[in-house]
Amino acid sequence: MTPLDLAGYLIAGLMTAVALWRMPAALWGDEEDRRRRALWGCYAGFALALWTKTEAVRIGLNNSAVTDLAVLIKHYTATVAILAILSYIVAIYGSYPEEGAVPRHVRFARLVQKLAAKASVATLVLLTVLFFTVVDRSQPSDRFVSDHAGEWGATLYMSVFYLYLGAASAVCAFQWALATLDARRRHLRIGLGMMTFAMFIGVGYTVSRTLFLWISVVDEPSEEFALRFDQITEAAQLVLFAFFALGASVPAFAAGARRARLWRAQVRLHALWYELMAAFPDQPFDPPASLARELTRFNVPADLRVDRWAADIADAAEKLRHYAPEGLLDAAARAAARDTDDPRLAEPLTDAYWIRAALLAKESGAPAGRAAPVAAQHAADQDGEVARLVRVAAAYRSVGEAPARAVLTAATAGPAHTTTTPTTETST
Repeated sequence: MTPLDLAGYLIAGLMTAVALWRMPAALWGDEEDRRRRALWGCYAGFALALWTKTEAVRIGLNNSAVTDLAVLIKHYTATVAILAILSYIVAIYGSYPEEGAVPRHVRFARLVQKLAAKASVATLVLLTVLFFTVVDRSQPSDRFVSDHAGEWGATLYMSVFYLYLGAASAVCAFQWALATLDARRRHLRIGLGMMTFAMFIGVGYTVSRTLFLWISVVDEPSEEFALRFDQITEAAQLVLFAFFALGASVPAFAAGARRARLWRAQVRLHALWYELMAAFPDQPFDPPASLARELTRFNVPADLRVDRWAADIADAAEKLRHYAPEGLLDAAARAAARDTDDPRLAEPLTDAYWIRAALLAKESGAPAGRAAPVAAQHAADQDGEVARLVRVAAAYRSVGEAPARAVLTAATAGPAHTTTTPTTETST
């Protein structure tokens, strides 16, 4: 097996993996989400096409009852994939009001998509007719282009396919270059840039191969040169598919990274949220459950659950103010200052002391009274609030019951007793 054949297996596997990864969202997603379906159709079509180019599949099909069958299947699946990618171009722009102004490049993309369906059918029909009539298939080929270099029938057949492929690649390169310039989010700009680069490779691939085939009809090249040219252009096409697969997946990787951050936030917030919800069982929509159970509640999106937990914690802290003694905030701040010299750690540690001590006050049977002072919060948005609560939750795990009870005692007894506050213990 040559390095080129090995790379062919790797790229085919990569495209298949991406197609399988995106399949659930494409098949069972929102009916209105045409973009995911179009992109998945493109991945699935190109995955099949790439597998027909791998050594074992290529040789097996080409030596079957239909000589060079791998070539025809590859071009069938690639044509369908190209139609899907042109649909993706239109879907990525979204919708515009019927009576509103539609940008010129969007109108162009829609026109291309309408023409592409008819062009795809015409291309498939013409490829089939040419394949079974003018292509010399007396002997199975391994590398179709190099093996048939100089034959006018194979040249005509491949020119039809390359015309369709090259035109689609040029349209994609143009449209995605414009979209790259307009993209505001970095991960989307990177992804579109990689896909644009892949399509420019595609244009060069089709033009160079078409020129090679027609020049070969006039001046047939040596077998060594033809094979070398075929290998170089095949390697370029594998690079194309690598950039395309990765580029189209970059936004999804960004979304996956966000889901991972949300999952970590749930893990870190759970203990604090659970204890507060146990103290105020009427607060949450559903009774608080174990971390494993909460993480497997698939009826609520992770971002909504984290936002809900943040709101639950804030509401519970507001209720705790009516059970906390007046001097609890000052006592908690002094305890935090003794535990750390870092102001960035002192703030969440103060909140953690305050929450645990206020919970102890409520559990001891203290009557609800006037709201006690609480530290001012400075989060700019919901993500900032969640990040702040994650730091508070981490500090909360480090505050044991004994230090928190000492803080509560100091707050109720007065300043003279605050010097007896013990240092932080690790909670069990």
